[in-house]
Parts: sequence; structure tokens; C-alpha cells
Amino acid sequence: MKTYTHLDAPLRVCGVPHFEKSREFRRLPDALINQEILADIKHHRLGLRTPGARVAFRTDADEIRLRMTTSCSFDLGMSVFAARTAYVYLGDRANMRYAGMLCPGTYEKASSELIIRKAAVMEEITVYLPRNEHVEAFEVELPDGATVTEPTPYSFADGKPIVFYGSSITEGGCSTIAPNAYTAMVARHLDADHINLGFSGHARGESCMADYINTLDMSVFVLDYDHNAPTVEHLAATHELFFLRVRKAHPTLPIIMMTRPNAPHSLRPDGELNADVAARREVVLTTYRNALARGDRNVYFVDGSTFFPKDEIAFYTVDGTHPNDLGFACMAAAVESVIREILEK
Repeated sequence: MKTYTHLDAPLRVCGVPHFEKSREFRRLPDALINQEILADIKHHRLGLRTPGARVAFRTDADEIRLRMTTSCSFDLGMSVFAARTAYVYLGDRANMRYAGMLCPGTYEKASSELIIRKAAVMEEITVYLPRNEHVEAFEVELPDGATVTEPTPYSFADGKPIVFYGSSITEGGCSTIAPNAYTAMVARHLDADHINLGFSGHARGESCMADYINTLDMSVFVLDYDHNAPTVEHLAATHELFFLRVRKAHPTLPIIMMTRPNAPHSLRPDGELNADVAARREVVLTTYRNALARGDRNVYFVDGSTFFPKDEIAFYTVDGTHPNDLGFACMAAAVESVIREILEK
């Protein structure tokens, strides 16, 4: 048997910014986290998470052994399957089939192993890494005679990723499994690579984050941090400035501005948005309208208050805020339709 780590060609790591340079499973470099506005323990921990990250390759091996070691943390709102498990799929990305999971079994256990047996034909292997954990080690063991090649390139936008920046919802809370986050669904349906820069409680429109995002070669940018702005005033003070900072660096980049998904407490008894949510929606709309007024035709607005039907809204979240899989499917459908509109221009 021959062993490959995630650092070894022809395996490819997708969805981790600047992986080719850093060679690490992390979303944020220390240089960014050490800036005063981000310099706290939680930002460091969130920067090591891998939501949306994938390890991919092609092989004709009839047996594949996978091993993974992660850090150990606890998330009150997500099961071990949602937070700490990697999911493995076989076949071309348009028709992937479930092959198994790398699940530690408990919150105290750091390592997991999976053996997959399949036909000895050349197939895509896609592994979605855990949403919450820092992946410390990842290995693939294959028979000596097996052929192993790079995965098929993503067809969307010549492989340039869609980049999402936003809240814990963007990060994937609280889908039952990592591949069911709305970000992953959108990318999967479009055969797009993607980078998930959702940060639980800590995406607040910081200018240094805009500068970091500007270092990424993107196909589409989704700006989705409404939920994490601590106040309406903070959102108003940062949202348009954040957009303009990205727009200056990427003059023709399609940028989608989203507002928070509706939730039971977002509504007044008469079914209308409450004052805070309505005011936040207006802030994002103002950024969008101002861009249009300047002649920007590469901006798009997605209204989160339309994601879920108001008469059944309680069934689309796990806690009145974070979507469940049904809620994420609704979000994905709305965002995907806008990106398909962009493709048709």
C-alpha cells in the first residue's frame, strides 16, 4: 500500500485560501489574526476551521483507506456528525454518491478511519472536511498498483472559486452535515470551487478582512455578514465601505449582497419584519442602490426575508436563527438562481 497525505500530489486541497503557499489547513494567516481588530483566541480558532474545504483526487483503486486527525472542540448547536465528521463521495461531481464518513464517534476522540471498497475503475473521490475542527492530519492509503491522478478541474468560471464572507450561517451552522451548508450546495450545483469565510459571531465587516479577500482570485463574491454586525449603526458604518474596498480591487467582479435569512423572531405579529431586521435590510439595500446609481452593473441583491415561507418559518431553523437542511436548501436555491443569472449576461 502507498500512503499520501494532503500535502502530496496528485491529491488536491480545495477551498482553503492560499493553500499552495501556506501548505496548511487554515483560512486565516497569523499575520491577519495578529492585527488588533482580530487578535483574540476565538478568531485564531475560527481561522483554523475548514468549512467548505475538500480533498479531491481520481483513482482506479478498489480499496481506499482514509485517516483523519482533528482537534477536539464542542459545539452546543451541532452534532458530532455536523461538526467533526468528514464525508466521502464517489463519482463525477454532478452525480456523486455517498461512500462513507470519517467520524470520530465521540467529542473526546480525535482520530477516525474509513475503508472504502469500490470497483477498480477510474473515479473522482471528493472528501468534504469537517466544519468546526482544525484538521491536523489527513492520509489516503491506496494499493501500490493503483493509478492516482488530480481531480477533474471545476468547470465553473475556469476553476475560479466563489467566495462567501459572513456569519455562522455562512459557515454552515446548523446543517446536519458539512456538505449541506448553503454555500456547499450552491457550489455543488454549479460545479464550482468555493471558499467559505463564514465566522461564527466574528464577521463584522473589518477592513483588514476586505483586504485579505482582495488577495483571492474570485469568480463571484457573496457579502453576507448582516447577522454579525452588532448593531444597525455598525452595519451602516461598515457595509458600503467594505463593498467599496472590494470593488476598488476588483472593478468587474460580480458581487452579491445578502441580508439575513428570516426567522420567527424576525417578524412582528402582523407578519412584517421587525424594526431592527428591516433597518438592516435597508442598509444593505442602500449599498446596492448606491452602486447602481454609480453605474455598477455587477452588483446583485438577495433578500433574506424571502427565503422561507412566513406561515411555516419555524420549521426552517434549528433554534430560531440558524437554518436546518431545509432552510439551507431554500437559501441555496435563491443564491444559485442569481449566479445563473450572472452566467447568462
